[in-house]
Amino acid sequence: MTLHVFDQAIALQPLGEDRFAGKTSPAYANMVGPFGGVTAATALNAVLQHPALLGEPVALTVNYAAALADAPFEVVARAARTNRSTQHWVVEIVQSGETVLTATAVTAARRGTWGVDELAAPDMPTADALGQPNMAAQVEWVRRYDIRITEGAIPTAWDGSGDASRTTLWMRDEPARPLDFCSLAAMADVFYPRVWLRRATRVPAGTVSMTVYFHAGGAELAAVGAGWIKGQASAQAFRNGFFDQTAQVWSEAGRMLATSHQVVYFKE
Repeated sequence: MTLHVFDQAIALQPLGEDRFAGKTSPAYANMVGPFGGVTAATALNAVLQHPALLGEPVALTVNYAAALADAPFEVVARAARTNRSTQHWVVEIVQSGETVLTATAVTAARRGTWGVDELAAPDMPTADALGQPNMAAQVEWVRRYDIRITEGAIPTAWDGSGDASRTTLWMRDEPARPLDFCSLAAMADVFYPRVWLRRATRVPAGTVSMTVYFHAGGAELAAVGAGWIKGQASAQAFRNGFFDQTAQVWSEAGRMLATSHQVVYFKE
């Protein structure tokens, strides 16, 4: 059976002693190095494959120290502390002897409690009503997703006239693939840089750090299957070469699956 292109991209081979071997995939190429979402998913995959794993992901923070080259790399994932119901992980991706990514993760044995989604999913046209993907595939990784933007599309005129930073959209893997923690982590990063929309000026930009909080457990993700995911992203402040970006991801039924926060570098 042929692995989905996403599973091929995040595949790791155990090397023993908390170490795994991986390699970049041209299918997820970005302007410089691979798509940050797939790199974050690779770091998370090392935790999920670790024989000492306790529970399921609750939080993942990745810090992009440098862009990966198109070459093999090594992932080191170590359980820094294991408590009765939570586990704290330290992850590092190393390439040619240099650290290119650091990360931390928290996993936990989830238990049923009272719960509510305080933030409702945005009201927007259905994916079927939009008809086809409408995010221009300016880099290769975008072709790996079916993205249908309902608000806040990439500007068609770079004339400095932007006045808002919010984008809402539908998304799923292309070809379709059942949702899991790794693909959810990657999809939290599909939103193009908010500075492009807010300024209507295309400037160089790249994520420095991203945190994903997983609000759904494995059973809830399995229930989503290969269905549509609803997403929303916006920024709060742009200043001194950096801006923050927050995003929310819901199931088609309106169940919040994950939230994320980024700090992004940009040039004038």
